[in-house]
Amino acid sequence: MPAIDLARLRKQANRLADFFFLPDEFMKHLREMLEFYVNHSLRTVENVAPGSNLMTYRTPPAVITHIENELRAVAEANPHFALELADVLWDEGALETRLLAAFLLGRIPPQEERLLPRLTAWTQQIRDPNVRSALLSTSLVRMRKETPNQFLTLIREYLHPARTRTWSNGIQALIPMIADITNANLPPIFDIVEPIIEEAPSTLQNDLSDLIVALYRASSNETTFMLKHILANTENPMTVVTLRRISVSFPPLLQTELRELLRPQPLSLKPADEVVEDDFIVEPAAAISEKPAEKKPRKKYTPRKSKEDTIPITPNPIQNEENIVNINKPSDEG
Repeated sequence: MPAIDLARLRKQANRLADFFFLPDEFMKHLREMLEFYVNHSLRTVENVAPGSNLMTYRTPPAVITHIENELRAVAEANPHFALELADVLWDEGALETRLLAAFLLGRIPPQEERLLPRLTAWTQQIRDPNVRSALLSTSLVRMRKETPNQFLTLIREYLHPARTRTWSNGIQALIPMIADITNANLPPIFDIVEPIIEEAPSTLQNDLSDLIVALYRASSNETTFMLKHILANTENPMTVVTLRRISVSFPPLLQTELRELLRPQPLSLKPADEVVEDDFIVEPAAAISEKPAEKKPRKKYTPRKSKEDTIPITPNPIQNEENIVNINKPSDEG
């Protein structure tokens, strides 16, 4: 890439602006200019921007800035032609041409009916973070400053509870407004973002961090009060978890203010005698009627015979013989 001669660059950009009303000629001279300032040391085989699917010329940002400066006045004076040229630049599909298209949208009056449809369609198509950021900031610059109520209506559409997919766009579009407005205009913004901070999924951690830091810079007291109110009253357990994770990016004083509310709470154990109510109604089991057991008649009592009564007496044969002998034997005295 040749060294940038600012005087020459300014002349080239001025000549390019002469073709503002001729989109085809404008694109021809724009390609030549971008190729002239390309940084060949950075170009790859595919020439795709990092983290993007867009082809890029690897042109220094100073070149794009000079082109934008030359187009600013003529685009604001001719919004119809600016929109036509923006469409052609967008369809070219390169990183640099889409950044210029986003810039031209920001020069169009907010009353232009075709502005929001273009913005909505383009933000849904783009994946490149630089172009997305330009669409949500540069393209809305006149609407933010000239018709703030219309801008906040757009933000509410982005942050609608049923459209979580567009919450990231709404947050990023709102951050530039927070940096520009005075404290007197902050209350409606706090009303819009409070439910978003409480219910935002973990995928929006980076967006939430950027939002909270921007709010704290604009009004530290109101931001601290809002976050304390959310943490003390939320019924969503993930709110505390998400804010605890991103709190490392908060200003130190805000971290100190929220430390106790962000501290993990110990699990509470149920008392042993606590009665746990069941959702099911258990009816008492019906009493089972048992047939009473029949009493057997008691046996009639008969006295137990003694041993002597039960054993028969048998005569002793030996004793009988002796008695017989004694009877037959004569007595000595006779």
